Amino acid sequence: MQYGLYIGAISGTSMDGIDAVLTDVNEQGCKTIAAHSTEYPKPLKQSLLTLCRPGSNEIESAGSASVQLAELIASTINELLHRNDIRSEHIQAVGSHGQTIRHCADTRHPFSLQIGDPSTIAHHTNITTVADFRMADIAAKGQGAPLAPAFHEAVFADPERSRVVVNLGGIANVTLLKPGQHTIGYDTGPANTLMDQWIQECTQKAYDDHGHWARSGSLIPSLLERMLDEPYLSLPYPKSTGRELFNLEWLKQQLSHQDDSYKNQDVQRTLLEYTAMTLSDAVLTHTGDHGELYLCGGGVNNDFLIERLKALMPRHTLTTTQTLGVHPQHVEAAAFAWLAFRTINRLPGNLKTVTGAHRNKILGGIYQP
Repeated sequence: MQYGLYIGAISGTSMDGIDAVLTDVNEQGCKTIAAHSTEYPKPLKQSLLTLCRPGSNEIESAGSASVQLAELIASTINELLHRNDIRSEHIQAVGSHGQTIRHCADTRHPFSLQIGDPSTIAHHTNITTVADFRMADIAAKGQGAPLAPAFHEAVFADPERSRVVVNLGGIANVTLLKPGQHTIGYDTGPANTLMDQWIQECTQKAYDDHGHWARSGSLIPSLLERMLDEPYLSLPYPKSTGRELFNLEWLKQQLSHQDDSYKNQDVQRTLLEYTAMTLSDAVLTHTGDHGELYLCGGGVNNDFLIERLKALMPRHTLTTTQTLGVHPQHVEAAAFAWLAFRTINRLPGNLKTVTGAHRNKILGGIYQP
């Protein structure tokens, strides 16, 4: 078994930038050692956002952006190593998720496409790189997402206590860890993505800092009711979603039924409530009126969102994964370091009970320096 140091690198749906996390994977588990983040340069972020919307000349644009992104991932990894005085030859492998530009798991020919060329990453870091994690699961008739629940099970499960791990990334997903039962995990709906897209549209800010803008608005009940009718919410799991559904076009379609009396911050307030309600409804379905929730992802910094979650689940204890030993901002990247360890050691990385795959699969391809 190749234990040792592994690096996970990820950029999520919100496209804030690259998070790289250095982990030590051993017989006792997966311990986070250090982390480093790099924001996207504005031109690259704009290119990636454009690629998430179908248009012209996508192949050339995707190829160029893939190499630019890979170079940024590599420089983030190299800076992480430099800051911690660690040489590349001491790293077993990098697990790079890349940037999702299309996730279509329920089409006739399902696929999930991430860019961030792994050959470029391997070359510039001189480290074996594992990438393209999702398609092996999709080939086995799975959703290809979420993949983090397998890591949550390995690192956060308790043999005597039920726990729910909630990732508040661009999309919200839950992992239900119950002793003696198969792990369940799926995307519940949007977490930050709609709020981020709306504030960018209206104010050119990247995100709603601590939820202050949402807090300044008033709820629009008719808009909330309409959004809660979204068919995805009532689909049975396994299921996954992304920007392909929850985007500005979707939101503007919902708004087209409204009169013009609302303010932009009222929409933001309603989007925050939408995240809180869709997530809490999913959790309450599985846990009843009490349980233990451990939050991770960028949404943990949205104070108003956390307030609303606590109000909607008053008998649940809400804390972050820091309580379990992993910083909430590092969980997703650490998951892909762990998945790289699984791939290098020819161990399955998915959970078929989560994704719906016909069997557990070794995930990803291996790229040499």
